[in-house]
Amino acid sequence: MNSPWLVVGLGNPGTRYAHNRHNVGQMVIDVLAGRAGSRLSSHKTHTRVADVRLGVLPGGAPGPRVILACTTGYMNESGGPVKALARFYDVDPASHLLVIHDDLDLPAHTLRLKRGGGEGGHNGLRSISQALGTRDYARLRVGVGRPPGRQDPADFVLSDFPGRERAELAVTLEQAADVVEQVAVDGFTAAQQRLHTA
Repeated sequence: MNSPWLVVGLGNPGTRYAHNRHNVGQMVIDVLAGRAGSRLSSHKTHTRVADVRLGVLPGGAPGPRVILACTTGYMNESGGPVKALARFYDVDPASHLLVIHDDLDLPAHTLRLKRGGGEGGHNGLRSISQALGTRDYARLRVGVGRPPGRQDPADFVLSDFPGRERAELAVTLEQAADVVEQVAVDGFTAAQQRLHTA
């Protein structure tokens, strides 16, 4: 199939939120854009995008075409822009959309690929599912762990990663970028099997 992968990193706009746990999806997109020697630029779909090639094919040829994207609005309004992007690039969400997001239900710095299923209370995923009319799209879940004590989960995800986690976060972002490249080059199922048996 010649369709590119559309890879969307979820987060909130602006410097206030840039380093929040909730913005880890956008952080992965930044790493991928850097690897491709590209920068995201404004798009009419209320997103920022970079049209790149990721990974390397057998024989050393550049990897498949991938559209990297972040929405420019708030997390709970992600659905409209993602739907518009999928339509603009003629991407079937069921087969070629990958959404990267933070996940409270995974231990910090754990990565998991899944397709379909619930949103786990994640407002960005809920907005995307509602806009697309389906939950049948791929997700890369980046674990941020549970809040300590009685801290409200919303406050937890809207706080920055602590200094002691910065080095580990940098490794996690690179590993997540590796997973996205594997999805683009080898397909979702093969990448999922590799990740989950590592």
